[in-house]
Amino acid sequence: MKRNIIITGGAGFIGNHVVRLFTNKYSDYHIINVDKLTYAGNLANLKDVENNPNYTFVKADICDLDTILGIFRKYDVDGVIHLAAESHVDRSIKDPFTFAQTNVIGTLSMLQAAKTYWMEQVAEGKKQMSDFRFYHISTDEVYGALEMTNPEGIKSDISDHTVYGKELFREDTKYQPHSPYSASKASSDHFVRAFHDTYGLPTIVTNCSNNYGPYQFPEKLIPLFINNIRHRKPLPVYGNGENVRDWLYVEDHARAIDTIFHNGKTNETYNIGGFNEWKNIYLIKVLIKTVDRILNRPEGADSDLITFVTDRAGHDMRYAIDSTKLKRELGWEPSLQFEEGIEKTVRWYLNNQEWMDTITSGDYQKYYEDMYSNR
Repeated sequence: MKRNIIITGGAGFIGNHVVRLFTNKYSDYHIINVDKLTYAGNLANLKDVENNPNYTFVKADICDLDTILGIFRKYDVDGVIHLAAESHVDRSIKDPFTFAQTNVIGTLSMLQAAKTYWMEQVAEGKKQMSDFRFYHISTDEVYGALEMTNPEGIKSDISDHTVYGKELFREDTKYQPHSPYSASKASSDHFVRAFHDTYGLPTIVTNCSNNYGPYQFPEKLIPLFINNIRHRKPLPVYGNGENVRDWLYVEDHARAIDTIFHNGKTNETYNIGGFNEWKNIYLIKVLIKTVDRILNRPEGADSDLITFVTDRAGHDMRYAIDSTKLKRELGWEPSLQFEEGIEKTVRWYLNNQEWMDTITSGDYQKYYEDMYSNR
């Protein structure tokens, strides 16, 4: 079936993987990548699909309601996968207004445009509201923090991996956001559900754990530390490094989005996680060991790069997602074990040093600014 789908934030980290998957997998779909190209948006991430006949890039700000509504009308959009967001917690602490603007007002603009366009279509008898789908991607951070009841870690009874507490985030877990970032995402989640309850807009929300893999902007822990180890720069670790995160390989997340967009139930929430809890300090030691081995350095040669720094304000101790509902209802589960995913990730960054260097130098922005200023 021919479908015209907007993917917002498609030039970003998770977004480029979703755009690539949908563009390559569904030749009868038209994928419209809507991205403002802020610092974290990089069209070089999509060079392998930019000339595909079923792919269109539109540079636009999701907060610009008139422009977004115009895109809906121009491309006869019948589905949205909404990924565009400010996502770095440290930046949200320094500049909460930008996060409120993009994550809350931007999501509201997308919802309003979708609702307005589809009500037009329904009123004219062209389509039914049930033909549409608005899929909003969110974060596990909206749930707050979990207690560390197993500080040394024990083997889980639901999956053969180490867990650091009895509780996991489930779809009915109460929202308790602690950072400006998570508060902005919690607000956007509520707006999505409100548009379903008030206007009947068919919506889905997913809350996902930490993603890692190729093309991640190097302000985030894993690509930042791989690059720092490569150049033998300090590895700044918040507090004592005991904070725990659940990690998911980004291509597994893209597969989950595909599954949920096509088969998920309207007005449902699905949690997406890797059943992969790691203390930050253990993760960093794995990165050091892996990079040193691949670069033929002595094992542990770069361990002295670890530098403990003052902890982040409001730093949540532990996140861990329960993806049981998604596996039970839709059959999705992660395909990679963490060590395998880390190996692939480290090798990708080390084999794509030019990509990393253009990011860290800022040259990637100038190239695409020049390209679009000449159109």
